[in-house]
Amino acid sequence: MRVRAAALGLTAVTVLALPACSTNTTEAKPASTPSTQSRKSASPSRNAAPLSSAALEERLLDVSDLGAGYVRKPERPAQHDDVTVLGCPALNGLGGDAARGGSLDFPHRAKVTFTYGGGSDSEVSEELYSDSADKLSTGTGRIFEAMTGCPKYQVLVGGTAVDIATQKVASPRLGDERWSQLMTFSAGGRDTVVKQTAVRDVGTLVVVSGSPALVDQHLAQAHAKATAAR
Repeated sequence: MRVRAAALGLTAVTVLALPACSTNTTEAKPASTPSTQSRKSASPSRNAAPLSSAALEERLLDVSDLGAGYVRKPERPAQHDDVTVLGCPALNGLGGDAARGGSLDFPHRAKVTFTYGGGSDSEVSEELYSDSADKLSTGTGRIFEAMTGCPKYQVLVGGTAVDIATQKVASPRLGDERWSQLMTFSAGGRDTVVKQTAVRDVGTLVVVSGSPALVDQHLAQAHAKATAAR
């Protein structure tokens, strides 16, 4: 199957950047503890209107939330390279309905990426989406199920073959629904491990991806800020 590069789901940017990365072994310093107010987050009612993209932007983490050593990474232009997916019927079944521009296909969205300690293999990205609870649940579940439905598969990006191994992992008890996976990208003799966790809280979806240590460290913080009463 040939699809747009970003239609691989939530990790197309990682695939495209893989040749420049090395095996991820970086540990991060503890982040500052979320405030009491952020811990006591209050989700909107189930029938609340979706948040606008501008409103979601305001709920993204920033460097002041993360602590010393973090730098915001400029957003790269959307990738439009075709890729070929080999050995994964579940992904073939998604076709072009997965994600576009490296993001999930929901109309209200915001995204930010940070590097820690200046290392290209120490990145963490946060994506926020807002839609009806049912649409977020169905769309996100479908993509994660497809991506973890194949323990191993391969993608061809231009002339580069990337082997991908996926594994479902446990998620913290946050929100109404949650999905989490580890993905190992192998190309050119290098491996990169990426953790990706999504949490749906009523009509807000928080997706944190990147170095496993950084994802574990900042997921609750991202969820608290995204769902705090305003």
